[in-house]
Amino acid sequence: MESSTPDPKKRLLLHICCAPCSSAAIERLRSEYDLTGFFSNANIAPEPEYWRRLSEARRLAAELEIPFVVDTYDHADWLACIKGYEDEPEGGARCERCFAFSLSHAAAYAEANGFDLYTTTLSISPHKHTPTIFRVGHEQGPFLDVDLKKQAGFQRSLELSREYDLYRQDYCGCEFSLAQSRK
Repeated sequence: MESSTPDPKKRLLLHICCAPCSSAAIERLRSEYDLTGFFSNANIAPEPEYWRRLSEARRLAAELEIPFVVDTYDHADWLACIKGYEDEPEGGARCERCFAFSLSHAAAYAEANGFDLYTTTLSISPHKHTPTIFRVGHEQGPFLDVDLKKQAGFQRSLELSREYDLYRQDYCGCEFSLAQSRK
């Protein structure tokens, strides 16, 4: 008689943009994948905002008991990547370059550390164009298409943000989205 053991879960690296977006993403993905959070957000400015978002994401990962990795914060490198696109509207070409910047870091970390796939919490936002995220994600490496907006994902992130008392920012992250949000 042969014994059968269940297939191990695939290892998934979850690029985390912020704690509120990651809350519903972790809830949805953790039962199906061996999940590790990856905070890579060189776009966030000013720097104190970066540290505040990192602190909240780290706190939530600890609360939900998932491993958590932090990428290098190099805002100058990110600024060089989006140079010439500073005046693009939110959701435009600057954002696509920003996605590519962060997702390339996630893909590189996933490959270097034996993950099967990677994905991002960015798809939970109603302000982000999911097909663009998916296209850019696939350009970087083995990307899992998961539209976290579906099944009321954004609404669930709002509920979980209240439940965990998470800081919810009022702009995407960069100084250009901050300026546009203040208009």
